[in-house]
Amino acid sequence: MEDDILTIEEVAKYLRVSDRTVYDWAQKGEIPAGKIGTVWRFKKSKIEKWVNDKLSAPVKSNQSSQKIVVRNILSPDRIIFIPHSTKRDALTALAQNLGTAPQIKNKSELTSEILKREELMSTAIGRAIAIPHVRLASVTDLVVSVGICQNDLIDFQSIDDVPVRLLIMIAAAKEQHQYYLQTLSFFTSKLKQKEIRTALLSSENPTDAYKILTAE
Repeated sequence: MEDDILTIEEVAKYLRVSDRTVYDWAQKGEIPAGKIGTVWRFKKSKIEKWVNDKLSAPVKSNQSSQKIVVRNILSPDRIIFIPHSTKRDALTALAQNLGTAPQIKNKSELTSEILKREELMSTAIGRAIAIPHVRLASVTDLVVSVGICQNDLIDFQSIDDVPVRLLIMIAAAKEQHQYYLQTLSFFTSKLKQKEIRTALLSSENPTDAYKILTAE
């Protein structure tokens, strides 16, 4: 993307919303945007910050809110130690692991969509964390895999330039928008705690990591 400038269509694809929604947000000033002539354009770095700010904000409680219970969406067999040194290899390995979950009905689509989304915009949120995520019709219920990287992933283009070491991959059904956002916010907040990140990176096996992530 030339000069890291995105179109409405590219932003919509990244955010998994319609082109019209992005257009309306831009018109109302709800998303960072600017006009070149009569056409809306979006600076990639500003969209990344906007997304990260949204994920870090507390989710407003309402009747559709659902408590995030890690045991319901993650199991020890979906926590893996990743030996790869590149973003693509690490994401592929984690997507293949997540694809073994019964909620995933099309493993190849999951891997493909995760990689496509990452090519459009990095899911690294700083502090050595990345949260790749998708909503797909071929997913029956929200499910998570966690990757603990044994090497720095320096090609994630993190907003704070810190290499990624922790990957939280989330796949949800198309209609699970609210639960999906709550889960993203939950893991963003949880992993902002330095002691949790340190403990995960020091864990010796998936069982230990699972206990850290499921501790209240």
